[in-house]
Amino acid sequence: MAEWQYVRTQVEDRIAVLTIDHPPVNSFNKQVVTELDEAIDQLLADDEVKAIVITGGGTNAFVAGADIPEIKELLDNPGEGYAAAREFLERGQRVFLKIERATKPVIAAINGFCLGGGLELAMACHMRICSDRARLGQPEINLGLIPGWGGTQRLARLTNKGKAIELILTGDMITAQEAYRIGLVNKVVPAGAVLKEARDLARKIVSKSKFPIAAALRAITDGLETTIEEGLKIEADQFVGLASTEDIREGVTAFLEKRQPKFQDK
Repeated sequence: MAEWQYVRTQVEDRIAVLTIDHPPVNSFNKQVVTELDEAIDQLLADDEVKAIVITGGGTNAFVAGADIPEIKELLDNPGEGYAAAREFLERGQRVFLKIERATKPVIAAINGFCLGGGLELAMACHMRICSDRARLGQPEINLGLIPGWGGTQRLARLTNKGKAIELILTGDMITAQEAYRIGLVNKVVPAGAVLKEARDLARKIVSKSKFPIAAALRAITDGLETTIEEGLKIEADQFVGLASTEDIREGVTAFLEKRQPKFQDK
């Protein structure tokens, strides 16, 4: 694995833990986004990795937004700075879209403040495990901005239009419990148990064959971007595509023989 300044990766039992470690609150700057992009590419290309858990270094924050001084520097430089700001915006969007469309499950382990770009990263992940002490929000409007890395799109899809508008227009933070109530996170656990819970979820998933995992992720992600009719076609295509795998035969045989399947990712 490559080494970066602000991103660490560790692989164990086919589960990669990617930690964003940019003290004090793991904020995003250009370097962090670049390193995250490179690390995600490396993990997605690694055949030994079947699931990815993303978390923040320390106990204070998952990611508490963008590096505001860096943003100000870009905005204070009309022309060239504005172009750089747009590139930074589009780079983040591309990275998060790559995570959302990954065919390996990506789980956010939200261990603290999850704000702005941090919440946008968490929403790009396929699942979210949240500390009971976490606070989540899109506070960009308090700076005269709006979310720019998918917040205006994914928040409404994961919760509902009215709630997304409320959170984005007020900039309010919500508790982990409220985030669970509105469907923004999958589960809330005690603060010290977040990473373990995320790894346990990943471990359950990686015990399955990699082929239906990827097929299900494609069908769900692609299907949400189209009509129900086209989504059903995508689902059928993915289903039929599994017929040639050895694992489907192992799964069916194991069921008939009343034993646990031994998938080989073949």
